[in-house]
Amino acid sequence: MADVNTNQDQGLIKTDVYNGEDKSTTDYMNEFKGQAQEYGQKVQEAAMKAKDFANEKFTVASDKFKELQQKDPKELVDDAKEYARQKPGQTILISAAVGLVLGFLLKRR
Repeated sequence: MADVNTNQDQGLIKTDVYNGEDKSTTDYMNEFKGQAQEYGQKVQEAAMKAKDFANEKFTVASDKFKELQQKDPKELVDDAKEYARQKPGQTILISAAVGLVLGFLLKRR
């Protein structure tokens, strides 16, 4: 019993009943701090990857938008018709997805 009180007075916590290891609160805090730093670094790396991915996709979308702005509206309609002839299945799926999104947006108003 005196051994337990001595451990508590020194800030030690009995952690492993089988081999009798004692760890101090400082040891736990240092271990926790190390894990928190590791996870923080992983989150930061994931955020950087997401930022790079978003920037890349934004650049591609911006380039496409500029390309579409330079085309004549009649040419855009002709391109859409040609795409629909070449890929009717994808055209139907795209049309259904657009209709679904518009339906949700208009229903909320």
